Amino acid sequence: MSLRNFLPLTGSEHQLDKMRGKLMNTKGLLDQLFKQGADLLSGKPSAQSTGSSGVGGLLSGKTGAALGGGALGLLLGSKKGRKLGDKILTYGGLAALGVVAYKAYSNYQQQSSAPNAEPQTLDRLPAPEAEQHSHAILRAIIGAAKADGHIDDRERELIDNEIARLTSDSSLQQWFDAELRKPLDPADIARSATTAEMAAEMYLASVLVVDEENFMERSYLGELARQLKLDPALKAELEQQARQASAM
Repeated sequence: MSLRNFLPLTGSEHQLDKMRGKLMNTKGLLDQLFKQGADLLSGKPSAQSTGSSGVGGLLSGKTGAALGGGALGLLLGSKKGRKLGDKILTYGGLAALGVVAYKAYSNYQQQSSAPNAEPQTLDRLPAPEAEQHSHAILRAIIGAAKADGHIDDRERELIDNEIARLTSDSSLQQWFDAELRKPLDPADIARSATTAEMAAEMYLASVLVVDEENFMERSYLGELARQLKLDPALKAELEQQARQASAM
């Protein structure tokens, strides 16, 4: 199988060509981002956002508070970061997201005529496939974070600095920056889903990130579900599991 199958669609063949030959460790980056969120929830200072020379000393007020969660806090904003954080981040991080998606997908199969095969969610995959799922999930999280338009140039610069602290993979850093800067396009993001389980995980992560009281974010979520071609019953089950996970 070509390495192209394990890379996210960026909309730029030139960027894909530059990345070819180097598998980006998105899963490791996501796990570190989630750990930052868990540390924020538990009251622990993030190692990447403390110290006089760190980005944590650059801002105060609302944005400064978001920095307490490092790159995740900046990307999502404090309210979203805490919503995504909750028990999913505290008890298992990225793997826990797969567990919730597995439960939702299994319930959906039992209640519908969908094939009753074992769902191949993130928590049950070997490393290459888990990496592909992680790329898709991170794209979904970045897209959902941009849905309210809160990420300005200054925040984007700070996020880039935080990502550089978390990974030395320059290809991954460049990809992350490109994802932040590109126009928001639910159809483009949805094209990363190459399996039904991956689509379910992307939607679940997005539901956990968006503020459904915000019209722009709610509209984005609806369009993403349409582009992912989610069965309405599966969409409802994912939303139900997201509510339960956030309420733990």
